[in-house]
Amino acid sequence: MKKWLILLNLVFLCCACNTSNKTLKIAATSVPHADLLEIVKEDLKNEGIELKIIEIDDYNLPNRMLQERQVDANFFQHKPFLEEQIKLHRYDLTPLAAVHLEPLGIYSVNYKSLDAIKDSSVVAIPQDPTNEARALMLLEDVGLIKLKEVKNKYLITTLDIDDNPKGLRFEELDAPYLPRALVDVDLAIIPSNFALQAKLDPTKDALALESSDSPYANIVVVRSGDMNREDLQKLKEALSSEKLYQHIQDKYQGAIQPAFSPEE
Repeated sequence: MKKWLILLNLVFLCCACNTSNKTLKIAATSVPHADLLEIVKEDLKNEGIELKIIEIDDYNLPNRMLQERQVDANFFQHKPFLEEQIKLHRYDLTPLAAVHLEPLGIYSVNYKSLDAIKDSSVVAIPQDPTNEARALMLLEDVGLIKLKEVKNKYLITTLDIDDNPKGLRFEELDAPYLPRALVDVDLAIIPSNFALQAKLDPTKDALALESSDSPYANIVVVRSGDMNREDLQKLKEALSSEKLYQHIQDKYQGAIQPAFSPEE
């Protein structure tokens, strides 16, 4: 009888150990999002939260996964992208925290400077609506094109180009494929996360980078009704810490930039 009681106690203790931490699932693209989450993983564990990072590189999946309760949060997008997704799919999602900015960059294996760009050059740009607009605004900022005055500049397309003096030709591709396209096009406009994955250094390899005052900070997103959940608030705190701020500064050296001031 005593043996059975001992065994039952051991089973109870094992179960208690396995359920002591609450699991928090978050869908994220790999670089730099998963890297940043790994930095705070141990801190959350000390708060009783087991962070499970599900790496996904398809922009179409994380919001659907979150809406369908497959995950508790996602970390891959900026606010204009989220707003467009909400309009298209009627998701009930909301930003939890802005974490970092990934400047969009202009890359080339054919040209060493913007001045060297020849007429009729082929430019690969992201095909999702908000990042296409973002790429076109960057091309306008560096003087390669001029855009029409439109009501919503965050949804402009190549049809909104007013002046294209070099006759640039555009190819729209899924963002993850843009680094691979570099060998087949003259220029590619690539988000920093995919540039980093392809071992490109935005601060050294890009011919031009998006301004640091860009509105495209990457955000952690949750379901609207979950905003005040204790575990998600702890995630928000961890992602606005001095520790993470310093990690972004030290590791990425300007390739990505913090979008928050660290908490005291």
